[in-house]
Amino acid sequence: MKGIITSAKTFRYFTKGDPLKAKHIVYVLHGYGQLAEFFIRKFQHLSDAYFIVAPEGMHRFYLSGSSGRVGASWMTKEDRETDIQDNLNWLNALDRELCGKYTFEKKHLVGFSQGGPTAIRWQFQGNLKAYQLIVWASVFPPDLQLDNEIRVSTTAKNYFVIGEKDEFHTLDQQNEAIVTYELNGFISLHFDGQHDIEPKLIQKLLEEL
Repeated sequence: MKGIITSAKTFRYFTKGDPLKAKHIVYVLHGYGQLAEFFIRKFQHLSDAYFIVAPEGMHRFYLSGSSGRVGASWMTKEDRETDIQDNLNWLNALDRELCGKYTFEKKHLVGFSQGGPTAIRWQFQGNLKAYQLIVWASVFPPDLQLDNEIRVSTTAKNYFVIGEKDEFHTLDQQNEAIVTYELNGFISLHFDGQHDIEPKLIQKLLEEL
């Protein structure tokens, strides 16, 4: 017999910039096996107009064996529905905390790799409603369908970005992902690179709006 109990858990996040001076808040969700402390460095080139916030997935683990480097994950296939809801609950709480203290003109959301589905769910099933959503090198949640009314009312522009040399997605997989994202109202972009954030392109997309 399966049992479930709800209890408080402590989550962590890392920030870059001064929230009192920034005009924009940018939430960046890391990929599988990454830590928010290091992932946020991929956005250190952004100007002081952006307050960067990197939440960390709730599941930390050793990347190899039982010692050494540690990474984090947003969820696994095991009891994923519970993890999805827990992610939404704590990300919603984080946004309430920060935007209750500080005022920003716009919210932006970036989801990289495994952080992509979590970002999409937060945008369309949570309470964030960012002005801009950028999903990078990620699979669209297969059980989530977005109708036109939801897309239009939630965000100005949604982007899906993937590197032409992405080592985790074959060309066929990339093309399949592009079709899926475009059917859900995303603008798809390719860049000459691998499975990583491309600094100049992310800066261009953020500064575009």
